[in-house]
Amino acid sequence: MNPVTDEIEEPGRPSKSQRKRDMVALQDMGAELVMLNADQLAQIELPERLFEAIVDAQRIHDFEGRRRQMQFIGKLMREIDPAPIRARLDLWNGVARESTVQQRLVERWRERLLADDAELTLFLAEYPGCDSQHLRSLIASIKRDRALNRTPKNYRELFRALRDIVAGKN
Repeated sequence: MNPVTDEIEEPGRPSKSQRKRDMVALQDMGAELVMLNADQLAQIELPERLFEAIVDAQRIHDFEGRRRQMQFIGKLMREIDPAPIRARLDLWNGVARESTVQQRLVERWRERLLADDAELTLFLAEYPGCDSQHLRSLIASIKRDRALNRTPKNYRELFRALRDIVAGKN
């Protein structure tokens, strides 16, 4: 009997390579946990020992010491169910990504509205029910300030108004 082929043919047990990939994935998740702030860590239910290891890793600045601490965190992660932790991290990452996309959309609308008067009609068609008079006055104020070579006072206010309108639609 060949021990190598016996190990591969055993159906209920993952291969050594798969076990190694799983361990690396748990270490990577541990690294994500180390990057969180104290408030975020408090929102995740972690065993006491794992929580302390994460806090210790946040304090370690020596490369080798931090690397070893990360391996230790990976080892502790193997003892728990990582699914709830992964779900929480994915939720936070998704919310951050969605927020960034929305912010960029608002920035593009602001620049389009300031560049061309016809864009306001398109904006009002896409977001009906918003205060068009307020938007017109903000845009006019910004254009007037730019024409007089002054700092536009309402630039941020326009962004806030557009953000509230776009967020209300989503």
